[in-house]
Amino acid sequence: MSPLARRLAIALGLTQILAWSTTFYIPATMLGAVSESLGASRTMLLAAFSWSLLVASVCAPRIGRFIDARGGKPILVAGALITGAGLVALAGATSLLHWFAAWTVLGVGMALGLYDTTFATIGRILGRDSRPAIVGVTLIGGFASSVGFPAGTFLVHLIGWRWSVLAYAAVQVALVLPLILAFVPASPGSPPQGAARATPAGGRLPGRLEFVLMAIFFTSRAGIGALISVHALILLQGLGLSLDAAVAIASLIGAAQVGARLLDVRFGRGLSPVTSSQLGAALMPLGIVATLLGAPALVFAISYGMSNGIFTISRGTLPMHVFGPAGYATLLGRLALPSLIAQALIPTLLAPVVEGVPASWIFAGMAALSTAAFACLLPLRR
Repeated sequence: MSPLARRLAIALGLTQILAWSTTFYIPATMLGAVSESLGASRTMLLAAFSWSLLVASVCAPRIGRFIDARGGKPILVAGALITGAGLVALAGATSLLHWFAAWTVLGVGMALGLYDTTFATIGRILGRDSRPAIVGVTLIGGFASSVGFPAGTFLVHLIGWRWSVLAYAAVQVALVLPLILAFVPASPGSPPQGAARATPAGGRLPGRLEFVLMAIFFTSRAGIGALISVHALILLQGLGLSLDAAVAIASLIGAAQVGARLLDVRFGRGLSPVTSSQLGAALMPLGIVATLLGAPALVFAISYGMSNGIFTISRGTLPMHVFGPAGYATLLGRLALPSLIAQALIPTLLAPVVEGVPASWIFAGMAALSTAAFACLLPLRR
């Protein structure tokens, strides 16, 4: 790994831990306290989070085009500032309308500052040499759930949800923003050149089937990931675990993600991103089925964590491998659009289902969908 790639991996990996912990894990750890404070139902509060992801989905393609044209550093800087402002607004929410308004701002901030924008920024700077940096970012960022679940739960009990969210806002301004300013260089003046099979002669989209299969895969897995991120504690308790045990098991997902990425660093260099993605995608349904057949919930946490760890790498490396570096950020934005919509809708739409049917049914559905997602990768060229 080059010095620049190493610097990007460390700095942006740390920003991803902080960015995900202070935004995406708020509903899973604070929704109960917020519901009591505002007198609103958990479903309506969660709908605001879903709305924020819809806002992010609208922003994603435009952000990709901006990064292709001008680079990603200004986007990441704006993401930290806007996310901080959204968190301040969230902490001061006194009504459901105010809560929705704050999550609207946070939707823009998340679109500007999470993985897809980070990968696009790295791809814009490093081109085809971006894989080591992307893997490094996901390796470090994989600790987000290990930080987000226990930190949120602890802070809510210690200082209440409002002060916890204000502390998150301070993290964005005092930690995330300086890391971006100090360690992320401005992108080169011209976009990276390469065999961008996404824009062949004649204007016809080559590999259209590949794009569609990839979009289905990323969207399916993103929806499952959102469901688990928001409802993990409820689902795990539905398997018979206590709240403390559910928090402990959920926290292990992050460690498993990191473990999978370490294995990728050690053994994955000789594998095509397609093969690596297929192996990672197969782990999830296998782990769920084993858990439904009587294995401890720990098996699910480890298999899902490892699968999700490889999945996050695939989000950055698979499109680069299949379509090339030219127009890479724009392509990531297009792929992010349906994924973010799925992340927005699934947790809220399935909230009554999660609370009303046995957890084993939910896990069986996730096993079926993740199997179908795995099948989408089989036709891709290695």
